Amino acid sequence: MRMLRNNTVKENITGYLFILPQMIVFLAFLVYPILEGMRLSLYRINYQNEKFVGLDNYMTLFHDPVFFKALFNTVIFVIFIVILTVGFALFVASAVFDKNAKYVSFIRGSYYIPVMVSMVVMSMVWSFLLNPANGLISFLARDSGLGNINLLGNTKTVLPIIIFVTFATNVGQAIILYIAAMIGVPKDLFEAAEIDGANRWQVIRKILIPSVQPSTVYITIINIIAVLKIFVVIQLLTGGGPNNSSVTLMYYLYNNAFKYNQLGTASAVGVIMFIITLLLSVPQLRTMLKAK
Repeated sequence: MRMLRNNTVKENITGYLFILPQMIVFLAFLVYPILEGMRLSLYRINYQNEKFVGLDNYMTLFHDPVFFKALFNTVIFVIFIVILTVGFALFVASAVFDKNAKYVSFIRGSYYIPVMVSMVVMSMVWSFLLNPANGLISFLARDSGLGNINLLGNTKTVLPIIIFVTFATNVGQAIILYIAAMIGVPKDLFEAAEIDGANRWQVIRKILIPSVQPSTVYITIINIIAVLKIFVVIQLLTGGGPNNSSVTLMYYLYNNAFKYNQLGTASAVGVIMFIITLLLSVPQLRTMLKAK
């Protein structure tokens, strides 16, 4: 019994040694920055010293209308981009997953190309297309007799444009994941549904969507995190304008940290973003764990 216990301890130690490098990286680059950000959010910081101010940084945020505008825009981005990504990716994946292998590979490659391209490059491409002076979209509008249009300079159209650009750039990853999950669904289920006379829509609703629920949870969580960190598109296309109509929490954090040198306030924004991520992600994880 004692020898068996010693072998178990040795096996556990070996396992811990294998995961130790990853744990060190996790603690150093994820856990520590989160804890340090929480600490800094309680201080007023300049280049020489730190002064403890308690919750003053949070009070400053709650009295700033730009912060609430950034919070509202971020929530809008999360809701619409997640819904569009999940819905469109499910539609495409369920339409092609059982087709010819070469056709499926072509579809996956076509949608995944924007994911492989840098977000900076994609933003520059869209900036050229949407440029009101000499962009392709403006040229086509003038050629059609619609006059000059400035979609990024209009407070009513800037949010839909940013949502579409972000969605179009990132949806390929969700399509790849859904196709892989649907290919892995047991063929017996489809054969049974065919015998029962189920049509395509019933197969999708009763078999495919429940079978890929773990993928849906994963895609939802990674998109929530990605949208909360949205910055490059805002920086290159609008700079938060017009009139703060497209400012997000990440862009607001960037301005406070690197433009206004309000590191404590920026840290408070980071803490709030972390809490929002938990509130949005934990229910999804609990749903997945209950399903298992």
